[in-house]
Amino acid sequence: MELGPRDRLSQAFWHEQRKGRTINTPYGDMVYLDMRHLGERKINERLPFVRDLAKSYIGVDPVTDPVPVRPVVHYMMGGIHTDINAAPPLKGLWAAGECACVSINGANRLGSNSLGELLVFGAIAGRQAAAYVKDEGRESRDSVARDRAAAANTRVEGLFRKTGGKEKVSDLRNQMAIALEEGAGIYREHASLKACCDTVTELRGRYKDIEIKDKSNVFNTDLVYALELGSMLDIAEAVAYAALLRTESRGAHQRLDHEKRDDVNFLKHSMAYYSSEAPPRIDYFQVVITKSQPAERVYGAAAGGEVEK
Repeated sequence: MELGPRDRLSQAFWHEQRKGRTINTPYGDMVYLDMRHLGERKINERLPFVRDLAKSYIGVDPVTDPVPVRPVVHYMMGGIHTDINAAPPLKGLWAAGECACVSINGANRLGSNSLGELLVFGAIAGRQAAAYVKDEGRESRDSVARDRAAAANTRVEGLFRKTGGKEKVSDLRNQMAIALEEGAGIYREHASLKACCDTVTELRGRYKDIEIKDKSNVFNTDLVYALELGSMLDIAEAVAYAALLRTESRGAHQRLDHEKRDDVNFLKHSMAYYSSEAPPRIDYFQVVITKSQPAERVYGAAAGGEVEK
C-alpha cells in the first residue's frame, strides 16, 4: 500500500484507527511508516526531502526509525465557479488555482494536476484581467464590484471598532477543525454530517462575537486570522451541507450509508449560494463530459494489472 493512492491510504488509516491499531500522540492518532529496509543510500537518493522534514520537524530519522504519519487535508477540489476563461459570474473578477473550480480535477484530483491547473488558468486569468482593465474595465460603470469592495472595507472597519467580544478566533478555529474531521472527514454518514452542519452553523453565529486585540494597521496577524476564520467557516458550512445532500460515494466523498456512485442524480457539481446569515442553499451544475467518459475506479487485478504474490 505504500504506493497506493492517497485517498485509499487515508481510508486504510481510518479502518486501522477504528480497530484501535493507531498510536496516540499530541498531534492526533498516527501510524508508523517504516522505510528502514530501503537503507540510507536509497533514502538519500530518492527521498532526501522526506528525510530532512522528518528530522527537522519531529526529530525522527527514517534511516533508523519508523516515521509517524496521519492523513491531513491539503487541497480543495472545489472553489469559486468559473468558466473556461477563469471568470466567475461576477464581472471584473477572475479566479485560478486551488480557489477556483474550473472543472478539471473532478471528485479526486490526480497528483501534480494542481500545478498544471495553476500555470494554465493563472495565465488565462492574467491575460483576461489585463484585457478587461485596458478596455471596458477602466471606464466601467458597473457598481457591483465597487459595492462589494465597500462592503468588505466596512467589515474590516467593524472588526477594528468592536470591543467586548467573548469569542476567541483560535477556539472557534479548533472547534471547526474537530467538527469537520469527525463529521465530514475520510468517511461520512448522515448522522455525522448533520452534526457537523449544526456545529459549523453554530460557530458561524458565534463568530459575530469575536474581538481582535491588535488595532494596528501594519502586519496585523490578529486581523488576518479573524478574516481567514470567517472565510473558512463559510467554506466549511458549504462543504458540510453539500456532502449531507450528496447521497452517494464519489472520489474523496465517501459515505458509509451510500457506498455506490450515482451518476444519474449526482454527476454534477454542488453549488453553494449564501444569502444573509442563513446556511447555504445547495444547487447543482451539470458536469461537462468531453472525451473521457466516467468509469469505475479500480486498481490492481481489477484493472487488468498483475498482483504481487
